Amino acid sequence: MALSIILVNFKSPQLHIDCLTEIYRDPIASTFEVIEVDNNSGDDSRERIMTAFPQIKWVQLDSNAGFSRANNAGMRVATGDTMLLLNGDTLPRGKDIEECYQRLLRSTYIACGVQLLNADGTHQITGNYVMKGGLNYLLPVPYLGSFVKWLGGLAKVEKPHVPDKVGTIEVDWINGAYLMVKKDAIDIAGMMDEDFFLYAEESEWCGRLRKVGKICLYGDLEVIHLQGVTANLAFGSDGKGYVNIYDRKGLQVMLSNFVRIRKQFGTAWFLVQLLLYILDIPVFFLGMLLTKLTGKARYTWTHFRQYCRNVGVVLGMSPRIIRNKPYFYKVI
Repeated sequence: MALSIILVNFKSPQLHIDCLTEIYRDPIASTFEVIEVDNNSGDDSRERIMTAFPQIKWVQLDSNAGFSRANNAGMRVATGDTMLLLNGDTLPRGKDIEECYQRLLRSTYIACGVQLLNADGTHQITGNYVMKGGLNYLLPVPYLGSFVKWLGGLAKVEKPHVPDKVGTIEVDWINGAYLMVKKDAIDIAGMMDEDFFLYAEESEWCGRLRKVGKICLYGDLEVIHLQGVTANLAFGSDGKGYVNIYDRKGLQVMLSNFVRIRKQFGTAWFLVQLLLYILDIPVFFLGMLLTKLTGKARYTWTHFRQYCRNVGVVLGMSPRIIRNKPYFYKVI
């Protein structure tokens, strides 16, 4: 097998059936090695998916091991010269996967992604540039984040996300919903960091991969991504993207981001960002009072309480994060 496609399932068999159905519409898909890794769903996922697609490999885990550990389990049994980490809530065509694979093989890039689309055809953030110290993680912070964005505009700081409608463009990291990597690069950089449960793991991995070679996006190849469906079900959350830092999903996002900051940018940047998150608590409180008085409140007191709780959890975990010893940062 030349290309190994790895999908991670957790209680979402229909999404995976829809994804695989779209892939196998094209005859070329019969040449792919497809590996389903199940995070101990405890439902009828295996029966339903394997009945529909008996040709795929099934890897059963005994716990909800998250994104990194599950993909690593898939990569350990894969036989391809290239790995495609693919979310089950995507709808890719087999011929587009093949085109992406052939382009990557012909290039000097070691990894690539494609343009992710919402169901309505609008663009999602697919690949980004790295900001020094991971400062883009301040943007979702209430009130302070808007101020940081305003300062960045005044200073004409380059935005971290890549422009829409591009051809091939070099980036710093690629969204893990569709991430294709050459195996020989993985052999050098290592597999995904298993300290991560969910979120930020692909950006940390891309940071290590970029020490091996360049990575890119093929902006003219597109894949529909039903963003956040599986994670929202697992966390009992709603909304898309990573700007919700208030509920349990938001805690996982925040914690994983800080773990990535420590691993990729060091202790100093970790402490700077943690201090800014803490300093935002009184800013958040005053902002809530002022906007309540004017009737233009953007947040609720529930948001405020949950933000304080999540920052408190990260603060309590900070000694462990700073030590950077192996630990599974899972909150669900």
